[in-house]
Amino acid sequence: MLNDMYRSRKDNKPVISERKDPVIWSKTGSTESNGVLSRAQEDFYEQNGFLFIENVFSADEIAKLREEAETLRKNGQSEEDVIKEPSSNAVRSVFRVHEKNQTYLDLMADDRLAAIAEHILNDEVYIHQSRVNFKPAFKGKEFYWHSDFETWHTEDGMPRMRALSMSITLSENTPYNGPLMLVPGSHKKFISCVGETPDDNYKSSLKAQEYGTPDQDSLTAMIQKHGLAAPTGPAGSVLIFDCNTLHGSGNNITPFPRSNAFFVYNSMENRVVAPFAAKSPRPDFLATRDSIRPIRQKPHRTARHLHAAE
Repeated sequence: MLNDMYRSRKDNKPVISERKDPVIWSKTGSTESNGVLSRAQEDFYEQNGFLFIENVFSADEIAKLREEAETLRKNGQSEEDVIKEPSSNAVRSVFRVHEKNQTYLDLMADDRLAAIAEHILNDEVYIHQSRVNFKPAFKGKEFYWHSDFETWHTEDGMPRMRALSMSITLSENTPYNGPLMLVPGSHKKFISCVGETPDDNYKSSLKAQEYGTPDQDSLTAMIQKHGLAAPTGPAGSVLIFDCNTLHGSGNNITPFPRSNAFFVYNSMENRVVAPFAAKSPRPDFLATRDSIRPIRQKPHRTARHLHAAE
């Protein structure tokens, strides 16, 4: 059994400990661009745990992605991997889009995304999780403060901090429609959480997370030290953030809906094992466990619904 490098949900008091893994696993040793990120971009990511790049995708590309997202939303109303808002029937998230939709699968393997993930993680990468998040007008509820890695480690069995997320803005993200907020620099500390993981915790946590959220004292200390950032910008932008960066978002009480495609890239050397603090792993739509292969391996995997006979 692997050593638990980030103990959580096993003690009565939270502990803030130092990160034991690199932030950028690939080091160029140069002051010039590495061909994927500029030195300034790489330094910003190392220091802050996130990077926001505007206008990565064209208006035509985003229009197609929005069209596909709407089809996924409408067609998956009764599926387990389609999550509704806790107080309404509005769709909150559609998971496993890399197995449902060829357009999104191709997007995940696009050089503009995958090459960055491969560089930061210094390895071939696979999709640990994929989804489209919706923040409906007036009804979109918050995603409470959390480190993704804490959940992926305790409930999925991700051994080390060698994963990252990319959020592609499918609509404009403004300061008003519930944008994602991050705590710059928080990725360099690990906050353990209190409370034994309940059975099937994912069924409630995907709507309103309770277990696996940092205590208020730790959050206050972290935010007072580092401040907050809420990157906003036009559709077609990309937010890249480390697996351990604290983040969350508030309610959307405006008439302006917000939607984002969300992909988690994990190193092939960091594949999940048995959960570190749960009796059983979460379902495959939340954490890929089977048929793991590099996203840019050619020919890469085709979407499930396009090859149903396989």
